[in-house]
Amino acid sequence: MPQSDSAIVLCTLNAKYIHASLGLRYLLANMGDLAPQTAVREFTIRRQAHEIVNELLALSPHIIGFGVYIWNVTETTLVVRLLKQARPDLKIVLGGPEVSHEWAEQAIFQLADHLITGWGDVSFPKLCQALLHGPPPLMKVIAGEQPALDQIALPYEHYTDADLAHRLLYVEASRGCPFKCEFCLSSLDKTAKAFPLDVFLAALDRLYQRGARNFKFVDRTFNLKIDTSVRILQFFLDRLTDDLFVHFEVIPDHLPDRLKVLIAQFPPGVLQLEVGVQTFNVEVQQRISRHQDNDKTLANLDWLVEHSQAHLHTDLIFGLPGESLDSIARGFDRLVAVRPHEIQLGLLKRLRGTPIARHTAAHGMVYDAQPPYTVRETAVLDADTVQRLTRMARYWDLVANSGRFKATLPSLLQGESAFMGFLAWSDWLWRSTAKTQGLTPEDLVDALFDYLTTQGGLPVNDARAMLLSDYVASGARASPKCLRDGLPRPPAPLQREPARLLAQRQDRHV
Repeated sequence: MPQSDSAIVLCTLNAKYIHASLGLRYLLANMGDLAPQTAVREFTIRRQAHEIVNELLALSPHIIGFGVYIWNVTETTLVVRLLKQARPDLKIVLGGPEVSHEWAEQAIFQLADHLITGWGDVSFPKLCQALLHGPPPLMKVIAGEQPALDQIALPYEHYTDADLAHRLLYVEASRGCPFKCEFCLSSLDKTAKAFPLDVFLAALDRLYQRGARNFKFVDRTFNLKIDTSVRILQFFLDRLTDDLFVHFEVIPDHLPDRLKVLIAQFPPGVLQLEVGVQTFNVEVQQRISRHQDNDKTLANLDWLVEHSQAHLHTDLIFGLPGESLDSIARGFDRLVAVRPHEIQLGLLKRLRGTPIARHTAAHGMVYDAQPPYTVRETAVLDADTVQRLTRMARYWDLVANSGRFKATLPSLLQGESAFMGFLAWSDWLWRSTAKTQGLTPEDLVDALFDYLTTQGGLPVNDARAMLLSDYVASGARASPKCLRDGLPRPPAPLQREPARLLAQRQDRHV
């Protein structure tokens, strides 16, 4: 059936265009006889709802399946409401982590015809067969079947040439996680299961031969089984190119020598490792069922910084039950000391279905009622402090994680505590601008100059020299007030290229 007239449409709203939905492609790969009648449509959450609705209705579908996530549930609810108003007979099927738990009170569930909780690879095609050909399903909520992974068709042939050229390609060698960290939906899994490795690597090779160079593994624990990790790393080492980029999420305290030998062979810019540290507080770790050897974690991070060219994207979570500001500061300082390339500072979110909810009463946890359900206060962090941490996380992204202020950043982290030093800058910037959005690199340069010279006691010439070095290295082309007399005037192409490369690097590190 032509794409202009599809009985079944698979749809989701991505956070950004660069994100290509792995879930939709899994469903398409497993549609069987219904595949010729099935179309995939992806949008971004910035698209107007009526535009999305018009494009979907133009396909004349009988069924639309929506992938619903914490980042798109609000926008998807509006789209579903408009679809039902225009076509009451249209069958709306929901799936995804946001609607797999605590679904009864959700507005989007009330609007939909059916919901598949958990895995949909097998259950969604079966439901579509029943909706199109009978007998009609009796239940609105269907628990997704979990077949053996060798019974699931892989989705990678459904990445288009445009996907390969312009988007991150999400892949997975395994599903599930054996760990029980209570803030994570993967804590509900009983274990991790691996796809047949030879079949998986053959599929990756076909993608590579088609020109794929950006691979983001969504495995929760890439380095859980070392034999598998070694084969996958060797696969990419055998196919090194200048534009290859591979992302893995790794367990921070498990890095045996067999992995180190391979990791050390990757050149700069190819390998990114996401390391979820989350907290160094042992009592908090125990409270949320997180098992982590902090000494091994720090030793492994130190080795990666000193002996590899991997880009290290590390994570800390603020607002965990019972963790005070002093504890957060100590953990931040320990992580900064090993100099990872990025530290993602995230506020705790109470994802639907996660066991973290069991601490709500005992630890005074108050969460936003709307997605993404971010913590607003705890028994040891009042609402004002949480707001300070929220702003600090935003400013850390702009100043530290952006890579634009490498020479200047150490001046903000001086003193007994790097955390308290940056928090002081964050508080000052908020008082000065009342903005966390819309701050240009030039705004930040001038603000840093004012702060370092008036609050930090840095000599004017020293501050200007550091900021000038950073600004020129970033490739920015405007003219901050504090640097107007010192900026070089190279030809435009020489300025534009570093900025383009910096933007591309940051786009990949998501």
